[in-house]
Amino acid sequence: MKAFIFPGQGAQTVGMGKALAEAYPAARAVFDEVDEALGEKLSDLIWNGPIEDLTLTANAQPALMATSLAALRALESQGVKITDAAFVAGHSLGEYSALAAVGSLSIADTARLLRIRGRAMQEAVPVGMGAMAALLGMDFATAAQVAADAAQGEVCQAANDNDPSQVVISGHKAAVERAVALAKERGGKRAMLLPVSAPFHCALMQPAAEAMAKALAEVTFRAPAVPVVANVRAEAVSDPETLRALLIEQVTGSVRWRESVLWMAGQGVSEFWEIGAGKALSGMVKRISREAATRNFGLPEDVQALSA
Repeated sequence: MKAFIFPGQGAQTVGMGKALAEAYPAARAVFDEVDEALGEKLSDLIWNGPIEDLTLTANAQPALMATSLAALRALESQGVKITDAAFVAGHSLGEYSALAAVGSLSIADTARLLRIRGRAMQEAVPVGMGAMAALLGMDFATAAQVAADAAQGEVCQAANDNDPSQVVISGHKAAVERAVALAKERGGKRAMLLPVSAPFHCALMQPAAEAMAKALAEVTFRAPAVPVVANVRAEAVSDPETLRALLIEQVTGSVRWRESVLWMAGQGVSEFWEIGAGKALSGMVKRISREAATRNFGLPEDVQALSA
């Protein structure tokens, strides 16, 4: 049994998806559709940079979705169907890619939503006020306790439960710095601040959640062709209105990726196909479920290897 999984922010690189667009007309059509939806040549930024502009949250989010959907269209041109997957899931913004992949959202609506989401998340907290940090060698329960103990009246919470030894925390900068020091005292292997522009997936993102509630209310959600394993539930959801509500909750809620992978494995998923840029999720999957097989599809040769 397979699951298709879609990467989140941090996977972006200049040039991603360009070879797919050149090799597969259906992949090129995705980038054209995203450009038209946004009223600008995002594809030019994706393929030519500069990386500083591509990494801006408002650009990176629709860019990564476009690359994932282009890779999926390339796979479909080789006979792969979305219904070949028992489940789909995405890491943070990757959940939007997953929803577009299964037809819950149109690609154009998804691109516009991610542009709004990226801007709203960036603007929710003044620059320099928030931070995120990775705590390595520490399980989720311990990391969550470290975050809580470091808060001291500020916001500091576990944001991403990525795999058994990597938890990302988010919140006020001073509180996150306290948590980094505390994690080292409590036996963490490593703890380091991350080069991010805002403290995602914590209570400080409430203004962004409100902006997304308004934006999501204005788009059509359809029943997904394949159940979506939602970040904040770590289980499959198929009801369109529930999926809409969970995307709002996701802005301030934890990304329960480790639990999501374990849930899918528990349902019989033995193969995870990472569709889009990078291989970060595949690495996490292998650390979560050692017996799971992973494949990556971000380049034409990845797609061509299927028929071989």
